[in-house]
Amino acid sequence: MVITQVSGTLRDDVRDLTRRWRDEGRFVPRCDSWVRSFDLAFSKELADRGLIGMTWPTEFGGAARTNVERLEVTEELLRAGAPVAAHWIADRQIGPAILRHGSRALQQEILPGIASADYLFCLGMSEPEAGSDLASVRTFATRVDGGWTIKGRKIWTSGAHRATHAYVLARTERCEKKHKGLSEFVVDMDSPGIEVSPIVDMSGEHHFNEVLFDNVFVPSHRLIGTEGNGWRQVVEQLSFERGGPERVLSTYPLLVEILASPELGLSREELGRIVARLAVLRRLCRLVAQELDRGCAPMQEAATLKLLGNTFERDVIELARSALSARDRGLGSSFAQALLASPGFSIRGGAADVLLSIIAKQEAQP
Repeated sequence: MVITQVSGTLRDDVRDLTRRWRDEGRFVPRCDSWVRSFDLAFSKELADRGLIGMTWPTEFGGAARTNVERLEVTEELLRAGAPVAAHWIADRQIGPAILRHGSRALQQEILPGIASADYLFCLGMSEPEAGSDLASVRTFATRVDGGWTIKGRKIWTSGAHRATHAYVLARTERCEKKHKGLSEFVVDMDSPGIEVSPIVDMSGEHHFNEVLFDNVFVPSHRLIGTEGNGWRQVVEQLSFERGGPERVLSTYPLLVEILASPELGLSREELGRIVARLAVLRRLCRLVAQELDRGCAPMQEAATLKLLGNTFERDVIELARSALSARDRGLGSSFAQALLASPGFSIRGGAADVLLSIIAKQEAQP
């Protein structure tokens, strides 16, 4: 099934790059690479090729390409299990959010730094005791001369120990309805009052963190969009977070290993079913990209992709459990990587009940 036909050379260029790095031993393909595989030098090489911020206007360091073309690049990077965690969050959603809602001054300040892989972002959304309910934000931003001071805690903040900047969702007004009075900010991670505490996961890896903001000053121009309009903006932003191929291909290196196994114990029906599901999900990724190119925020489509994609990723793990030998499922294997990462699949970007609620609210089309 052909998914994209816009610019085959983009795919070829990315394949050549990842193969060269892999053959030179500069990275080992791994599952969940967009969260767990960090290599700033690799991100810098992508930036030099115009492959970060590639859909943004050239005046902000972008390449003025389409979201469909960007999909070609991100698919290939994820298929290769490449080390893309350094730039992924900034490129995927912070840049587009600033493009849509940020002031021109903020766009000029931040976007070129993201496109060059000089600015690395972490997401300050989730909070202790809030679960997947982003509207239960207790971090508060108070107006002061020249800007704001932010006080509160964020948790499960991937890459905060390496980030230069943080996106922070904070409450700027106490309202009866919790979805009201929220605002978005860009915060320098070297600001006084920020403390980053590591959270080591069950695999022994450190990419999660808890971040304390203790009266951290943020200049006025670092507000994204309109004060108090944060909830509408963040829901739109989640279309970028939920609607990409990383919601489908986190376990792709494991799937390749299954298909390459010489002792494959799977029927043609089992193989056909998993490959057909992958083709459908890739098609849905393309539809989301096309909606973004039309200037839309495909919230329902992105939620559907994430819900179905996370199920697919977990099913790849179960397929591997029956297809691979015990030796191939050992510690350090692609199977172990995927299995240990899998508890986070259905949580990051919104739990299943949140996604189902979004899907259920979709208006009937004539």
